[in-house]
Amino acid sequence: AWRIIRDGLPLTLLICVSAIILATILATLGALARLSRNPIAYGVAGFYTSFFRGTPLLVQMFLIYFAVAEVGVRLQQGGYPWGRVLVLTEIQAGVLALGLNYGAYMTEIFRAGIQSVGHGQGEAADALGMSYRTKMRRIVFPQAVRVIIPPTGNEFIAMLKDSALVYTICALGLFRLADLAGRRDFRSLEAYLLAAMVYWVLTGIFTVFQARLERRMGRGYVRGGDARGGAPRPPSARAQPGIVTPEVVPVAVEPEAR
Repeated sequence: AWRIIRDGLPLTLLICVSAIILATILATLGALARLSRNPIAYGVAGFYTSFFRGTPLLVQMFLIYFAVAEVGVRLQQGGYPWGRVLVLTEIQAGVLALGLNYGAYMTEIFRAGIQSVGHGQGEAADALGMSYRTKMRRIVFPQAVRVIIPPTGNEFIAMLKDSALVYTICALGLFRLADLAGRRDFRSLEAYLLAAMVYWVLTGIFTVFQARLERRMGRGYVRGGDARGGAPRPPSARAQPGIVTPEVVPVAVEPEAR
């Protein structure tokens, strides 16, 4: 049991963390492409999300690990040495498959988060002379993050459980080691229960972390009080980083003539 946790848990976390980083990058690029007026970028992002959301994750793992490797071997045999790049290890294939699959789902999450920012914020940034990149980095993304974080946390928890599918391409993750130990000692029930308990504990830990992160990012936005349920606070520019607040200039008012 200790060997399963000691050897399988770090590899599972490595695969999930690497995959969520890849998925976040792909989702950001995909969301910007989906919102772009460039027809090529829009078409590529649409094909990417449609394919990886419309095919099973297990099929994608087999395509990336077995089919793409076969193409790489044939290229090497044909005199193209760079074909070895397409021959991936089990961990690389698992990270790539999880990242591509979840990046497709997270693309729509990121797109919705960006669109949730009021148009007035972008117009105010344009009026201040900000470039598109500066506007997205300093105005739009800081406000979109609070909308993006909750579903992204859910996607990471789902990815943590789906990482067990890497077992099918023989990566020695948590579930793979549990399966091998159970078959070797004829104690499959105990091995599978142990693996299930470890996944459950990991899910609980990341759920608590996600809840705290949501409360922290939601400060200043929750109606009727702060993010921890305290007394109502007046809106403050300091509590809402990235929001363009127009400067209020005092105007002298002439007294009424009697």
